[in-house]
Amino acid sequence: MSPSVSPPEDLDAVDYIGVTKSAYDALGYPTYRWAENEDPPAFVPPSVELADATVVVIASGGVYRVGDVGFTHKDDTSHREIPSDTPDDQLRVTHFAYDQTAARTDPSVVFPLQAVRSLVDDGVVGALADVALTFMGGIYSQRRLHEELVPALVQRTNELGADVALLVPV
Repeated sequence: MSPSVSPPEDLDAVDYIGVTKSAYDALGYPTYRWAENEDPPAFVPPSVELADATVVVIASGGVYRVGDVGFTHKDDTSHREIPSDTPDDQLRVTHFAYDQTAARTDPSVVFPLQAVRSLVDDGVVGALADVALTFMGGIYSQRRLHEELVPALVQRTNELGADVALLVPV
């Protein structure tokens, strides 16, 4: 947030980095080490124009469909596949690390399928992949994230023939 912008009066902002550092200090733990990636970024420009591209939505908000198993614990590295035509009233949210009130009222705040469908209808985006991929962020084990979840998401994204991945963090 830029210094010239203040949060609304009724917003209780949390400095998660400061809170985490303070908690580690108070407990006498070594200084918390944030994940560091020494590899160059894997982001590359799309090989096709966006109007011709297939987009896959990948969201970390813990979204799943009615009838599917919800996410269960902090280091849950599983993911769910949600058909891209799933109506919002068939979506549910579970996550340990954020207030889900707004997401449970309107899943679009963490899972913007409707917005991407509108972009397809308007011709801005070529197509939406048949399914969107969701997981529950806040995975503490960097090793498990690197060895389990990321390869599964990359493989599935490639299988779906996506040209672009829209990453939606919470």
